[in-house]
Amino acid sequence: MDVSFLGGPHPQRGIGIVAPFDFALDRELWRWVPDEVSLYLTRTPYVPVEVSLDLARLVSEHQTLREAVLALSAAEPEVIAYACTSGSFVDGMVGERTMSAAMEASGETPSLTTSGALLEALAELGARRIALVTPYTQSVTQALEDYLAEAGITVVGRSSLGLTRHIWKVPYREVVDMARAAVQGEADALFISCTNLPTYDAIPQLEAELRMPVISANQVTMWSALRRLGACAVGPYQALLDDSARRMLVPEAQGADAPAPAGATAEPPLSEPPGYPEPPAFPEPPVLPDFPGTE
Repeated sequence: MDVSFLGGPHPQRGIGIVAPFDFALDRELWRWVPDEVSLYLTRTPYVPVEVSLDLARLVSEHQTLREAVLALSAAEPEVIAYACTSGSFVDGMVGERTMSAAMEASGETPSLTTSGALLEALAELGARRIALVTPYTQSVTQALEDYLAEAGITVVGRSSLGLTRHIWKVPYREVVDMARAAVQGEADALFISCTNLPTYDAIPQLEAELRMPVISANQVTMWSALRRLGACAVGPYQALLDDSARRMLVPEAQGADAPAPAGATAEPPLSEPPGYPEPPAFPEPPVLPDFPGTE
């Protein structure tokens, strides 16, 4: 078949992604991206340290980020995102802002981080009290809560796994169970932290069950980056991305006809969202040698 008449591929807009060295969910990021946008990914250098506050600081050093941004600049992305939650909240709000500024200065390209995108998303949803799910140890989880408190966000319930490696191997079922355990008080939203924790397919199920917006690290990262391009992230039945889903879950988005808050006894006056099928069974992955990882 002669394809020369097509004139080449359609022009693509680009988002540069800087991820930690062990990031294993490239495909999940792509699921939020519309066809006309491409992702250009690079990773930070490997360091032999387990998931911890020390590792969060190592993978987010300004020089490391500058070098990653320079590597991405050849592809001429229109925006760059640092896809790491712990690496971008570990030094608080000032640390997150200086990190974004260092990336912008290096690539002369608008830049953002996952933790900065998280605060944008919570403001978009009007959420000030949240339930929190993390795969982290207690010290890393506490650092996230400190970052949120600095931004005026209260954590009313939490659930964590205490993992120091292989976070990307956590199955959806465990993510869902953690989310259920975290919703202990009246929350405006649920946040699932860590860009190495799979969440795309779990979000609609959890929103239907918990009757509140559910956001995740990878989701807010892609939503924020695409918004800077004037594009929309792809995520049906996800309240942050889907206006019809948001109207069912966020009272301010619907006015007087809004459903009752999560935990209320009255049945909300809305139709049931689509059912969530059980995830397919996958073969056991091959046994790999242990190596430290991060977010």
